[in-house]
Amino acid sequence: MSLKFCSLASGSSGNSYLVFTEKTKILLDAGTTGKYIIGELEECGVRPGELDAIFLTHEHYDHVKSVSMIQKKSEGATVYASQGTLHAILRSSLPSGWIKDAEVVSAEDEGIKVGDIQVTPFNLSHDADEPLGYAFFRKGKRIAVVTDTGFISEEIFREIREADLLVLEANHEPNMLLAGSYPYNLKQRILSKHGHISNDDAANCLVRILMERDNPNPPTVAFAHLSNENNSPEMVRITIENILFESNFYEGKDYKMNILSREERSPLFIL
Repeated sequence: MSLKFCSLASGSSGNSYLVFTEKTKILLDAGTTGKYIIGELEECGVRPGELDAIFLTHEHYDHVKSVSMIQKKSEGATVYASQGTLHAILRSSLPSGWIKDAEVVSAEDEGIKVGDIQVTPFNLSHDADEPLGYAFFRKGKRIAVVTDTGFISEEIFREIREADLLVLEANHEPNMLLAGSYPYNLKQRILSKHGHISNDDAANCLVRILMERDNPNPPTVAFAHLSNENNSPEMVRITIENILFESNFYEGKDYKMNILSREERSPLFIL
């Protein structure tokens, strides 16, 4: 059985990802409409009732919007999230008690077993209450998902360095952000250590990964959570290729690059 990944949506208007095998189906975040998520799951050959678990990164609306509906349609999938995330959800305007079955996880956990997939949480740096990233393992294959973080900490780097598939935020191009229409305080939030990483940050992280990883196989890197106003797929590709070229790393030889759509399902990644 292969370990598979599909992005259903990735951006400030909504985020949701599917990690699955023939035996186990895991949804990571449910931040777009329930109808859309269900339709895209079915396009991947997964019925909502087959979901085993829903993992949440943090409480922001573009990551949790439809958790209640999806959990109901899943016929009882367990929701996994940090204590901070669950408390923040209960304090929000969303109906209290809307998560019917939840398990608290933290970066201290060595791994959560869901079917034939092991999940390891790790801390992110974002303006949320105890946000988490996740790495998914099966039979020597690893998928790591890192979005909504202001910088790549050493803890994050340890979890993503050997990934076969890395989903990595490339949220904005700083000059576009600074020259754009966002209010000053929002620009400062995005640029802060608790905001989002830029194209340059993502490229430099990938350079370090390629310099330090032990895994001999070139990683596939899917750049995610692009800003609609302050970035573009073309800008991501140019920045990544230029910075990697300066360090003598080449797309297709040393790494494989994909750019995830904000509002459309990605190709299926099979490890």
